[in-house]
Parts: sequence; C-alpha cells; structure tokens
Amino acid sequence: MLKAMRSGITLIEVLLSLTVIGLLVGLAAPVMQSLQARNDLDVAANITAQTLRRAQALAVAVDGDMMWGVVLQPGSVVLFRGSSYAAREPTFDEQYDLAPAITPSGLTEVVFAKLTGRPQAVGTITLANPETSRTLTVNELGMIEY
Repeated sequence: MLKAMRSGITLIEVLLSLTVIGLLVGLAAPVMQSLQARNDLDVAANITAQTLRRAQALAVAVDGDMMWGVVLQPGSVVLFRGSSYAAREPTFDEQYDLAPAITPSGLTEVVFAKLTGRPQAVGTITLANPETSRTLTVNELGMIEY
C-alpha cells in the first residue's frame, strides 16, 4: 500500500518565515525614518524658498500697494502683507505647515520693499531637525539661495 503524501506548511516553516520578515522590517525601519527626516527637511527648505520668492514677487508687483514678507515659526511659514509681521493685515496671510521636527533659526522674518523687491534684513535661515540641517541665504539684492 502506498501512503498518501500530505502537502502543506509546517509550523516551523511559518515561524521561520515570520522571523525573517520581522528581521527585515526591523532593519528597514531606521533607514526609512532617516529618509523621512531628510525628506521633511528638503520639503521645508523648498516651501520656505518658494514662499520667500512669492513674497518678493508680490512686493515687486506692488500688490495691494503694500510690502510683503515671510515669517518662520516652529511648524509653519507665513506669507504676510505689511511692513512687519506685527503690523500685517491678517486676512491676507498664507500659512504653510512644516513637519513638527523642523526648527527654524537665524533670520526668521524677511520683508521685501515695494518695486525693488529688496529685503529689509539679510542673512541666513537655518532649518534643522535632530539629524541634519539646511541653510537658505537671502542677500541684499533679494536673491534666495539654498
């Protein structure tokens, strides 16, 4: 008599497969977190640069016959209309959110003059997270580099 062969998966094979999958996930998680942190920082730098350029363009166009500026706060970048953030017209604010781990430092408020687009303050803006940082520079002509 021939015995019928059973096909199937044993408990040991299932446990071995789950262990291998667990190890792969455990090794990939820190790499993914690092990539996410760097991506968040790159996105924050792009948002900040584009908001600065938009404020400058609005100031050059004399939109609303006002100066335009940008203020960086923890968690956000705000485009505003007025000679300073304190003296702004809040109804024209445009707020862009940044990742919570991003910390801005350095030049945190930049206001651009009407017609010329020259900034009232020049310097560097540093956006940092626990792993690394990005630096944006605003020069006296209003050029934004990063």
